[in-house]
Amino acid sequence: MADIINCFKEHLPSLKLIGKRYIDSDRGANGSFGAKWGEWFQNGWFDQIESLGTLPENGDAYLGVMRCVDETFEYWIGMFFPVSTEAPEGYSSIEIPESDIATCYIYGREDSGELFGLDAHNACMKKVAEQGFTLQKDPWYFERYNCPRFTTPDEHGKVILDYCVTIK
Repeated sequence: MADIINCFKEHLPSLKLIGKRYIDSDRGANGSFGAKWGEWFQNGWFDQIESLGTLPENGDAYLGVMRCVDETFEYWIGMFFPVSTEAPEGYSSIEIPESDIATCYIYGREDSGELFGLDAHNACMKKVAEQGFTLQKDPWYFERYNCPRFTTPDEHGKVILDYCVTIK
């Protein structure tokens, strides 16, 4: 199991998430959206939206953003932009209101799968509650794949995934 090595509060301005929206039926055979991430890199989709300019709230990272709406799970891959940014053809967008987030740093091995899934989510939510944070109603959750925290393994072969959730 990965370790939660930090949990802290951050503030996000109103922003726009630009990317592509997926639902449960888009999951791969292993139940993940990993194949969709592969499509993003293979097709150069991040290169296309990075040209729009970014916000510092991206933390030099690509994002996997999740929420449930009317009992439908949504998983977005994309990045945050100023609210006024228009989504290019082939991309979707949604505005996320100004909010505070709780950010957990999950420390572990990417190749083991321990950074992802229900166990990692539950460990983060436990840490968020221990810090005294309360989730927003219908919160947004997002994985922030920061460079170099996530992209450069340490001497133990481990990386840090930022796991965030909107809080009151």
